[in-house]
Amino acid sequence: MERDSVFHNDRLGAPRNPLLDQLPSYQSLLYRRKPSASGSTKRRGSSRTRLGSSSSGKWGQTTLARQHEEKHRTQTLQRPVRELPKPMAEKRRDKDQRLEQAKDLSSWIQWRQGTRRTLRRLTEDGFEMLSNLELWRGDIHVIEGMFGTGILSYFSFLRFLVLLNFVMFLLMFGFVMLPIITAPHASGNTTFNHVDGNTGLYVTSRRGLVVFHQHITDLLSGAGFLEQTYLFYGYYKVETIHFPKFTYNLPLAYLLVTIAYLFLSLIWIVKRSATGFKRKLVQDEDRFQSFCNKIFAGWDFCIVNDSAARLKRSSLLYELKTDLEEERIKQKMADRTRKEKCRIYVIRLILNLFVIAVLAACFYSIYIATNLSQKAQMTKVTRCDTEGNCVCGYNHILYPCWESRVGQEMYKLMIFDFIIICAVTVFVEFPRKLIVDYCDCGLAKWWGQQEFAIPQNVLGIVYGQTICWIGTFYCPLLPAICTIKYFIIFYIKKVTLVNNCRPATRPFRASSSNFFFLAVLLIGLALACVPVTIGIAQISCSQACGPFVNYTTSWEVLPRTVSQLPAGARTFLLAISSEAFAVSLFVITCLAMFYVIALAGAHKRVINQLREQLVMDGRDKRFLIQKLCQAQRTCAIRSTGSGFRSHSSDRVSPSYRSNSGIFLVQPPPDSATHV
Repeated sequence: MERDSVFHNDRLGAPRNPLLDQLPSYQSLLYRRKPSASGSTKRRGSSRTRLGSSSSGKWGQTTLARQHEEKHRTQTLQRPVRELPKPMAEKRRDKDQRLEQAKDLSSWIQWRQGTRRTLRRLTEDGFEMLSNLELWRGDIHVIEGMFGTGILSYFSFLRFLVLLNFVMFLLMFGFVMLPIITAPHASGNTTFNHVDGNTGLYVTSRRGLVVFHQHITDLLSGAGFLEQTYLFYGYYKVETIHFPKFTYNLPLAYLLVTIAYLFLSLIWIVKRSATGFKRKLVQDEDRFQSFCNKIFAGWDFCIVNDSAARLKRSSLLYELKTDLEEERIKQKMADRTRKEKCRIYVIRLILNLFVIAVLAACFYSIYIATNLSQKAQMTKVTRCDTEGNCVCGYNHILYPCWESRVGQEMYKLMIFDFIIICAVTVFVEFPRKLIVDYCDCGLAKWWGQQEFAIPQNVLGIVYGQTICWIGTFYCPLLPAICTIKYFIIFYIKKVTLVNNCRPATRPFRASSSNFFFLAVLLIGLALACVPVTIGIAQISCSQACGPFVNYTTSWEVLPRTVSQLPAGARTFLLAISSEAFAVSLFVITCLAMFYVIALAGAHKRVINQLREQLVMDGRDKRFLIQKLCQAQRTCAIRSTGSGFRSHSSDRVSPSYRSNSGIFLVQPPPDSATHV
């Protein structure tokens, strides 16, 4: 191959090229390959041995190259014409060639290729239709164009929560509510009795004639007429539903759906976090690549609308501003002196200690106040009378259905959180906008327009989602309420962003923001799982309401159901839940994790080598361009020179000339082009 005659200098007299000897990539390779004299001698001897057998291996290299070209040509022929990186004239020529070649094929192959093309088009059309049906697609594009990807990430996060809550509602509705609604003989008013005695019926807290304003109070608090609806836990009093061909175990379905929506939330959040983390990692690794992608490949040439073009332009400008601002911050941090770093660390330490002290004082005050207020009430909860403790574990006369009470508290928190968001928008942000725009006093100008603070808004919706995760077990319709709430909040935040607020002074990157949002949401999910797990596994169930009337705790339905299964299934489930299986699974998971870590390290090393090669290629191109410019300048100078200079240049050996007959580079005194 030609490469051997260019880069190798064996004893057979292959010509050397001094210009290629001065390439930065070759000089770097020589520098890395001379750590010691003995090592270089052995390596030179081995390289000579390899070069001596290179003539015998040329056929294999040529065959591999030919196979690679054939594979590339086959892949090119299989790709659609419009996806090929070619000009339009060449695409038309390729299309005509394919049509001519298709005439020589058999009818079976033609039918198969036509079917493949049809399926590909149907798939593309289906994905395009789904993308058009995406929720708030146009609104989010407008927000991205006007305010950048940082604020866009907040609204994308809000859309994700809408979809998550809607899926949670579908699970609760499909497996808990729908069987009761469609059951021919199941009655929502069925009351179950405890085995040790009658614990009484669960009745609502209000009876008789109710005035109109009381309905509004009930709607805001969840009491009154809402207690005996599908909204709260106490309405689901059915244990089993007998269908014509099977029996539906509602308590088991209620428990499994609760586990399912928590597990689904975990998987969905982790998946989106991994995607955002990979994007963040790629962007943080190579900032120069990010600039090049935005400047040279960031424009969408399919845009034909003027408004869409303006939005895309402003979006790219905002992203470039974000990159430059981050670079400025990093440069400022790198230029800090040791004295400035010590001062910043001391200030941060003092502030963190102060915040920890304030939080500790607040928690201690809450603990003392709770003990003082609940000291007398706890006796009423845990004791039925003066003779002893209650048989069912709590005072069922005072608290006939404590799960519904918890659900009402979660319902009130959700409703009032929504009311506060609306009130702040109408009574705080909008008047502030009017004051800043129409008041000329210095205080109003100093106060300024409301800033759309992304972290505060994210914490607000994470707080609401944490309430939803906790309260869904006690208020099954809470995901539907949360879906409607976030749906309305999207438009409220959009209106207040466009009309009342200004973008944040500190730009936010979309990948970093998405990862941060999901990390905070994951913390909220972990905190929500703690009270739900305690309520399911440890606290005694109400004996007058709910699907777990005949069970001590909600978790008890699972082992009792397993004990009723056939012997094979019961043995399999017990083996899965045993400690031996857990330890084995843990060991296998650790081994898989170590393998993935080692594989990631190997891939990272390969990526670093490829990046170094790309950098060296760029240096080589720059070096050759400099030599070319130097040759052009020399050619211009010599073209105006005297005749004897031209005559002396003609006597130079042609081995070191360019096409115009001038020197590109002087040969080095000791050039060794073999590697």
